[in-house]
Amino acid sequence: MKKRLLSMLLCTAMVGTMLVGCQVASDSDAGSGDGTSTEAEVDAEGGSEEVSDDTLVYWSMWESTEPQGKVIQEAADAYAEESGVKVQVEFKGRTGIREGLEPALAAGQKIDMFDEDIDRVNGVWGSYLMDLEELAKANDYEATANAGLMAACREVGGGTLKSIPYQPNVFAFFYNQDLFDQAGITETPTTWAEFKEVCQKLKDAGITPMTMDDAYATCVIGYHLGRLVGEAGVREIVTEGKWDDPAVLKMAQDIEELASAGYYSELVGSNVWPAGQNSELATGTAAMYLNGSWLPNEVKDIAGEDFNWGCFAYPALDECESNLENAAATGIEANNFGAQVLAINKDSSMAEQAFGLIQKITKGEFDQKLADESIGIPSDTENTEWPALVSCAKPVIEQSTTRYTWAVGVEANEDMTPVIKENFIKLMAGSCTAQEFVDAMVAASK
Repeated sequence: MKKRLLSMLLCTAMVGTMLVGCQVASDSDAGSGDGTSTEAEVDAEGGSEEVSDDTLVYWSMWESTEPQGKVIQEAADAYAEESGVKVQVEFKGRTGIREGLEPALAAGQKIDMFDEDIDRVNGVWGSYLMDLEELAKANDYEATANAGLMAACREVGGGTLKSIPYQPNVFAFFYNQDLFDQAGITETPTTWAEFKEVCQKLKDAGITPMTMDDAYATCVIGYHLGRLVGEAGVREIVTEGKWDDPAVLKMAQDIEELASAGYYSELVGSNVWPAGQNSELATGTAAMYLNGSWLPNEVKDIAGEDFNWGCFAYPALDECESNLENAAATGIEANNFGAQVLAINKDSSMAEQAFGLIQKITKGEFDQKLADESIGIPSDTENTEWPALVSCAKPVIEQSTTRYTWAVGVEANEDMTPVIKENFIKLMAGSCTAQEFVDAMVAASK
C-alpha cells in the first residue's frame, strides 16, 4: 500500500521519462528516433552512407535502447552469422520512420525491409510493398502463424499478403481482479446488461467501476457505435456527417446512463493521459479501464508485482437492447486487434534474404524473447508461454475473428476528432445529455 501511495506522488515526474511501450496504434506515442545504425555511419540528414548491394538494410521503428530494438538487433546478428548475409539495422524511432521512410523510398535509397503499425505500413506506405504470398508459401510460414493476424494483414493489403505481423496487441477492458473478487464478481460480462450489473456490484462495494483518459475517449465511442452498426457504419457517420443516425443517439443514451449511475470516475472529465491509468487504475482506486494490451507494461512500476490483471472484450449490444435491427452489428468476436508488421520493399533485390530475417524475428527463440523482454504477446503460435502481465488478454485475442481498426473508425475524419473527443468526454462526465451530444455533433458537422 505504501508503495502505491508513493507511486501516486511520483506519477507526474514519471510521465516525462516513461516509455510508451507497445502503443503504436495512436500518434500519442510518437517519440524521436535515435538514428542508430549498425555497420554504417549516419550522415547529417539522418540517412546512412551508401551501402553495398549485398547488404540487407532494415529500417526499424524502435529505438536501439528499447527492449524491442535490443532483441531485433540480436536476431539480426544471429541471422547474419548463420546465413552469411550482411545485415544493417537502422533504428529510426517512431518519429524518424514516420517522417523519413517515404522520402527515402521515393528517392530510391537502399532499404530492403521496414516495420511499423499494420495500418500505417499497408495504408500510408502501401505502394512500396512487395507481395509476400509466394515467399510465405515457399517457407510454410503460416503453419505456426496467428491466423487472425495473417487474415488482417491480407485485408489491409487489399486481399493479398504484403506484411508479416509481430508483437500483437488488442484493445479491451483491463481490470483489477482483486477488486472484482472484493465485489463478489465471479464472471466477466459479455453483454451490456451484464456489464451494467458488474458496474453496480462494484459501486455497491464502494469501488469506482471505471476510469478513462482523454487519449482513449474516442475508442469508447468507437467500440460502442461499432457494436451497433459495424466499423463501416461508424466511418459513414463520421466522414459523411450522419450524426443524426439513430445509432448515435442510442450510443449516447447508453453512456449517459453509465454516467448518471455514477459508474465513471469523478475525474473522467478532467483526466489527461496518463492520469487515469496511473493514478486510478494502477493504484487500485478504479476497477476497469478500456485500453490496449500494452497497459500492464506501462503501469507495472506503479501497480506493483502483486497487481492481479484481468481482461474482457467490449460487451455485445444485442438487438433487443439496442432496438436497432442492423446486420452490421457485432459481438465480442469483433475487436480492435493488430500488430507491428514487417514489410519488404517491392524494389529490393534481397527479398529472400529479407524474408529469412523476418522469420528469424517472428518465429521461435527471438519471437519468445521479444515477448518476454517487452512484456508483449508472441506472434508464433508455438510460443504458448505469454508473459504473466498480459496472459489475461489471451482469451480475447483467441476469440477475435473480426478486426476493428484504431478507435473503430471514429477518427476517420481528422477535422472532427477534437470535437468528438471534447463532447464525448462531457457525456462520460455527465456534463451533457445524450441529446445535447447528438446536437453538438450535428452542428459541428455542418
